[in-house]
Amino acid sequence: MLDAMIDDDHTAVRASTQDGTYPRPQLLRSAWTDLCGTWSFAYDDADEGIASGWSSAGVSERDIVVPFPPESSASGVGDTGMHRVVWYSRDLTTADLAGAGHAAGRRLLLNFGAVDYRCDVWVDGQLAGSHEGGHTPFALDITGSAREGARIVVRAEDDPLDISQPRGKQDWREHPHAIWYHRTTGIWQPVWLESVPAVHITALRWTADPRAGIVTADIELSVRPTTGTEATISLSFDGRELAAVSAVATDRETTVVIPIAELRNGQSYEELLWSPENPRLLDAEVRVGDDVVYSYLGIRTAHVARGRFWLNDRPYYVRSVLNQGYWPESHLAAPSAEALRDEAELIRSLGFNATRVHQKFEDPRFLLAADQLGLLVWGEAPGTYTFTPTAIERTTREWLEVVRRDMSHPSIVTWVPLNESWGVQHIAADPRMQHFARSLVSLTKALDPTRPVVSNDGWEQVDTDVVAIHDYEWRPDVVRQRYATDADIRRLIDSVGPAGRALILSGDVSEAPVMLTEFGGISFDTSAADGAWGYSSATSPDDFAERFEGLMAAVHASEALAGFCYTQLADTLQETNGLVTDERTPKIPVDRIRAAIVGHHAN
Repeated sequence: MLDAMIDDDHTAVRASTQDGTYPRPQLLRSAWTDLCGTWSFAYDDADEGIASGWSSAGVSERDIVVPFPPESSASGVGDTGMHRVVWYSRDLTTADLAGAGHAAGRRLLLNFGAVDYRCDVWVDGQLAGSHEGGHTPFALDITGSAREGARIVVRAEDDPLDISQPRGKQDWREHPHAIWYHRTTGIWQPVWLESVPAVHITALRWTADPRAGIVTADIELSVRPTTGTEATISLSFDGRELAAVSAVATDRETTVVIPIAELRNGQSYEELLWSPENPRLLDAEVRVGDDVVYSYLGIRTAHVARGRFWLNDRPYYVRSVLNQGYWPESHLAAPSAEALRDEAELIRSLGFNATRVHQKFEDPRFLLAADQLGLLVWGEAPGTYTFTPTAIERTTREWLEVVRRDMSHPSIVTWVPLNESWGVQHIAADPRMQHFARSLVSLTKALDPTRPVVSNDGWEQVDTDVVAIHDYEWRPDVVRQRYATDADIRRLIDSVGPAGRALILSGDVSEAPVMLTEFGGISFDTSAADGAWGYSSATSPDDFAERFEGLMAAVHASEALAGFCYTQLADTLQETNGLVTDERTPKIPVDRIRAAIVGHHAN
């Protein structure tokens, strides 16, 4: 709760010190009610729930623990079969309303972190709203039903065979195979309640420009404010006020520019900058009319030039790891906020300064941990498996929603809208797919021009800011020779990549950094997993260590690579190519892993 974030003077809330309990870390309110826990649950394989009146009566077939998907054991259900329609219900209590701070004249909001894939929500028998997109948050105004005993009913639909849904690594077959995992159906991120004034903040985005000495806040409101409504913003660092400004909010979208005087001192401005080595965060309080929210931000720059990735206008070598964001007991849903922070801490302890969360829009509380601990993140979209008008629309909508959701996190330094041509399988020969990939890059930069964009991680890239190469060659000597010099890499770019595909289809990459963004994938099965899988295999801890260290030495020997992303952090079901087991136990000593990862590229 917010008690842990209150300064000694008992007045200032410091969002930068929060513990991850609150589900939306960059737009906090002091009063809210967590609705996670036991709900009633039912499958609706015959799709008869609406006709049978479940939208009013609710369901009572069995219990489920929200927000864990029914496929997971943490949910208390643990059924991994194919079920297209599921229902949930829960009654509001007096304590729920009081905890949210609800009172006469205020609006009551029901928030969902994510429901896969589409859903309808009723409260007291009245349709409160609908949402499509399995990874994006939404809020519903349920003020008209704000009473004790009001029944919340959720119908979620997730067709396991619909390959035009952005689904990432959720298997379309009944059982997981190769690199695909169990499906995630229905509610899989937190649900919470909060009470707000009629005019309230619905979104808040930060952009920092240390070169100009300013921070910009983009504020979205629920309705157009009345004449004379003020937006007041104060920024502080470590309890010390840096700036405070007020502006008149004239519309639902308001932009406020905040000068930071300390950024104009060229000899000391770096003392406010965020980096993995110094993850400094600024606290913010934002007031619009009667609404007050708490937030945080980091000041830093990220760009590419001269064959390097640059952080805060300095070359920065990226040591990243591929992270599936999957747990054996809870699947794509995190077991807890603590587990998300533990994941970020584990990644840092192994010597990495970055992670690429793979084929998944991760829970914002993981990004909070990355912001606090100093971990760079590449934000990647879950892919579809087909190219149709529906797939294009769904991919674009969810991608833009998540870019808007996450763009204020300083930890995110690169966007990845496509990976390995998933959803654009014939991009090398089909101009339509090239146009789509190019449009995603352009749309991303229209929303957020402050970060590099990788158009299609792995191969067949168009207008990319980073040449991102996937190469699962297991022989260190071949890897060493392939990436030894810039000339060697340029020959690869001009011919055919390691996967037998062209690396670049269009766009000038002469000054772009080149990174090995997937490699390794060494399987060392410590748990006798059924169908254990990897790109190569080790037979013992020593064999695993020698293979791993040999590949890392070959990568570090390159004078041209600007960074890497090792595959992968943790074993995941039959994918046994993690550095740690699915329970997050290192397969070889941590010091040995860390030494190999850092090499001579300590920043």
